[in-house]
Amino acid sequence: MLHIRKEEMEIIISKNKQELGKEAAKLGAQLIQKAIQEKGEANIIVATGASQFEMLAHLVNEKVDWHNVTTFHLDEYIGIQDTHPASFRKYLKERFAHIVPLKKFNYVNGEVDPLEECNRLGELIREATIDVAFIGIGENSHIAFNDPPADFETEEPYIVVRLDKDCRLQQLGEGWFPTLDDVPVQAISMSVNQIMKSEAIICSVPDGRKALAVKKTIESPVDPSVPSSILKEHKAIWLFIDNYSAALLS
Repeated sequence: MLHIRKEEMEIIISKNKQELGKEAAKLGAQLIQKAIQEKGEANIIVATGASQFEMLAHLVNEKVDWHNVTTFHLDEYIGIQDTHPASFRKYLKERFAHIVPLKKFNYVNGEVDPLEECNRLGELIREATIDVAFIGIGENSHIAFNDPPADFETEEPYIVVRLDKDCRLQQLGEGWFPTLDDVPVQAISMSVNQIMKSEAIICSVPDGRKALAVKKTIESPVDPSVPSSILKEHKAIWLFIDNYSAALLS
């Protein structure tokens, strides 16, 4: 592994996604357990998508007092049932929430009125300090479903967003939907500012298809046209990449 630093960002380059997932989960678990030891509980955020497969597979096997952990969900498609193969609720139940004995999981429900759901989740997360956020970065540099140009101003914790074509093509390319027309055009997403309020951020971004997004994240100025560029301003951010997603770095 190679460790480098860019502004406030700690960058860890692993040889492959398996090593990346193991190291990201190990650090994340340590941070969760530290919060539990200090406060008696922890609040975390978990992400979905192909980039999180390896990290979650390792995280569920880490020694964490999960019964003291409350979890928030980053985003969900509007109009997708939780039985749909692309549902993020389904993804997280199968890979995380039904494996470890969590205190509570606050899912994003895309089947109800979106604005009411944003308000419901907003009230819940405003009462919590997020100790660790596990996130990824999209091929278009989005974080959660905040596609470019992302809203860096809103203080609303959850917002309704429109998904751009690049984002929808990524979901199609990862195999979640049979055709582009099947990919929803709207979603409920945690806002950029809410993500940035987390005490610590573990960002896992493997694979060569993310190489340009990683380059922009690290080397571009902070700008809404590169939503993930704002991560450089966080006080405790670890970016886990592999040799493939690091391929375009200067």
